Amino acid sequence: MSRGAKIWIIAAILLVLAGCMIFGGVMTVLKWDFKNLSTDKFETNKYEITEKFSSISINTDTADIVFALSDTEQASVVCYEQKNIRHSVGVNDGSLIINVTDTRKWYEHIGINFGKSKITVYLPQGEYSLLSVMTDTGDVEIPKELKFESINVSGSTGDVTNHASVSETVKIKTSTGKIEIDDISAASLDISASTGKVTLSDVKCGGEIKTKVSTGKVFINDVSCRSVTSNGSTGDISLSNVKIDGRLSIERSTGDVRLEDTTASEFSIETDTGDVDFIVSDADEIYVETDTGHVKGTLLSEKVFITQSDTGNISVPESVTGGKCKIITDTGNIEISIIR
Repeated sequence: MSRGAKIWIIAAILLVLAGCMIFGGVMTVLKWDFKNLSTDKFETNKYEITEKFSSISINTDTADIVFALSDTEQASVVCYEQKNIRHSVGVNDGSLIINVTDTRKWYEHIGINFGKSKITVYLPQGEYSLLSVMTDTGDVEIPKELKFESINVSGSTGDVTNHASVSETVKIKTSTGKIEIDDISAASLDISASTGKVTLSDVKCGGEIKTKVSTGKVFINDVSCRSVTSNGSTGDISLSNVKIDGRLSIERSTGDVRLEDTTASEFSIETDTGDVDFIVSDADEIYVETDTGHVKGTLLSEKVFITQSDTGNISVPESVTGGKCKIITDTGNIEISIIR
């Protein structure tokens, strides 16, 4: 290496060290709070709601949305927001409407932002009609103290957590955001996510539960309902302690299917390479079709088995009573036993 090249390397190292020292000094003065580096300025605005309303409509981009129980009989909205991306708040035709208003110039989109907008909606305890939320990257949290006729939430990367019961339908759709529904009652659920995880726990549903995912995993635990329909691509699905009056229908490509302590009048399961596992579960009639996936597990009652596998091993009880259990695979093994 030439003498000139060595000098340039040493100079570059000294400049990097000097930059690190300057950055460390500045951050020490700022107490290592990266929010102080933001070029965007935030403010808190509070809106007291004096008019009556029954439904709520929120349309925002990046703000997190939190619902909370009000300490008074009056509703209010608190927005922690950028000065040039504020939210309008008002009541129109019996609906509380919150919309984002972006007044930035084109050059104001360029900058550093470590802050996060947040909308907190304080509501008196009671039952409301429709809750409609449209967001992009913001999270949504709905507490159990509130009740609605129906909930409709649409987002992209934001997570959605709902603990509020409804008398009609809960409909939630996200892309990569996680969806969690816990300790609620509803007439029906319509849940859709692409890569985000879906978790339904302690749910009492009088009608149908529908879930649709791409690569996202689905977990359904401690649930009672009339029927369950789940479509997906590579995402796994697991049901535990689920009581279904009618039909359980599951379609997957490479996702695995796991049923534990789950009962229904009918199991209809179709997957390509995913495995199907029954753990102390049962239905009056069972239909399973897979290509390379294995089918195994334990059932609670005798079945008339109709099985087919091209190259896989088959081991099922030789019972001649009970409902039909039809299992078809290409290369997968079939291993089923009955708990008597």
